[in-house]
Amino acid sequence: MNFRRRLHCKECGFFKDETVSSAIVGGPVDPFFQRQVWLQASCCGHVLWAYNVRHLDLLEAYVAAKLRERGDLVAWAPSSLVERLPTWLKTAKNRAEVLRTIRRLRSTLPAEESP
Repeated sequence: MNFRRRLHCKECGFFKDETVSSAIVGGPVDPFFQRQVWLQASCCGHVLWAYNVRHLDLLEAYVAAKLRERGDLVAWAPSSLVERLPTWLKTAKNRAEVLRTIRRLRSTLPAEESP
């Protein structure tokens, strides 16, 4: 199934109409527009990426937590977002490097998007 989408830059006003065929989920690509996400950086031999500041917040909170308890929501949702994170990102030995990379990505956000 093909979809017509209009890509629009709020900064300069440029727009472009595109046809996309399907959603891509699970990589540094926006599933709707099929474009590389802006927030991505090399980390621990992999690519750490996030869609937006809220996604960065979630990753940071999860990685920084020393104790990762399963909440009530996990009981009915065994495939939650954090459960599907790659092992390299969840490993304690990579914690410092992942948090450093998240801070670096956060520093690239425009001032109005930063918390």
